[in-house]
Amino acid sequence: MRSDNLKYVLREFVGRTLPVCRPRELVLPAETGKVIGLTGVRRSGKTFLFFDAIRRLAERGVDRRRLVYLNFEDDRLQPIEAADLDLVLRCLRELFPETSRQRIYLFLDEVQNVPGWQRWVRRLQDTEDVGLFVTGSSSRVLSRDLTTALRGRSLTFEVFPLSFREYLAFREIPIVPSSAANESLLRAALETYLQWGGFPEIVLADEALRPLYLEEYASLMLYRDLVERYGVRNEKLMRELLRHAFRNTASLLNVSKLHRDFTSRGLAVSKNTLFEYLGYLEDALLVFLLPKQEASVRKQAHNPKKLHVIDPGLVAAFKAYPGRDVGHKLETTVFLHLRRRRKDLFYYANGGEVDLCDGDGAVFFNTCWDLAEPETMQREKGAMALGKTRWPGASGRLIYHEYVPGVETTLPTAEPAWRFLLSD
Repeated sequence: MRSDNLKYVLREFVGRTLPVCRPRELVLPAETGKVIGLTGVRRSGKTFLFFDAIRRLAERGVDRRRLVYLNFEDDRLQPIEAADLDLVLRCLRELFPETSRQRIYLFLDEVQNVPGWQRWVRRLQDTEDVGLFVTGSSSRVLSRDLTTALRGRSLTFEVFPLSFREYLAFREIPIVPSSAANESLLRAALETYLQWGGFPEIVLADEALRPLYLEEYASLMLYRDLVERYGVRNEKLMRELLRHAFRNTASLLNVSKLHRDFTSRGLAVSKNTLFEYLGYLEDALLVFLLPKQEASVRKQAHNPKKLHVIDPGLVAAFKAYPGRDVGHKLETTVFLHLRRRRKDLFYYANGGEVDLCDGDGAVFFNTCWDLAEPETMQREKGAMALGKTRWPGASGRLIYHEYVPGVETTLPTAEPAWRFLLSD
């Protein structure tokens, strides 16, 4: 990294007008004494959370010359090695010597692109008067690398695409209690949310442009977050695996069956490679693999996992008809709503299936798009009964979209999806 390029980038940001940031549910704490880490999939809004934190600090009177933002995907900073990181404070003090004795706030975007960044961040935390904020689009970067390097001196937050409540706020759709007209509006908004998802840029884009943006996202995630980051040799296999994941959200993933399917289509692949590539998808925060709830870890490992993708809208980048499979996308959306709050989530199957449950057996959830058909109603009643048999003291809820008269009596635990997704 050249120091003159770095100085140019630093000076440019100080003179830059901060973009307008719409409020998110997550607000970054500024003065914790710890390194603040953000991890999340590409384009989920991590950078704008940085800009929002910078704006709040500036409004408190912090000099903009003490607020430093660097994006390590910026080509002007390439190539960059761990030793180059010491240039950051040195160049800043050369540019703005009057800030050398004052606290500096460093916002470092996509730090996984700099080898050895953990040691530098730890040294700064130990020796300099700095507030440190870092992002990464890899679960390993912050959940393992940062935590290990700082040993209790960091706080990590997960950033997801917009929740349904955030989506309504971005679209300026009001929430009016006890209003039938507003309920219809919210139900329609949920259908749009399931079709196009919650990536902030997509939510605010014209509808005609949304498919193009989503295709661009899918391409970026394939090449930047998977092929380049992990040195994937079999690009075709990774592309097919990514397509399979987003076409089959909320479905059980049987690696042996998937291996047979890929082999029959002429893809040269071993099961070990499939497991390895699935691990890359998880680490890149593109999918979640939900284990079956079992008493032993060994039994969990021998059962198929249920696959959920990071955002229902990305399904549109891989399906010819993105309006299909709304039931699966609703189940994934319910999963993501719960996953934002807790990690100990499982599915359960034994003659029937419970879509989601917690590790303590305190709550379980099933989802269904439409309860109009008698067979569907009977199946869902059986699934709720299975949950009660498995966890007698648990609280069970059936989340549905299409209203059926009398459902409150037939299934007292049933709740409309729009209402559930607005709950805490």
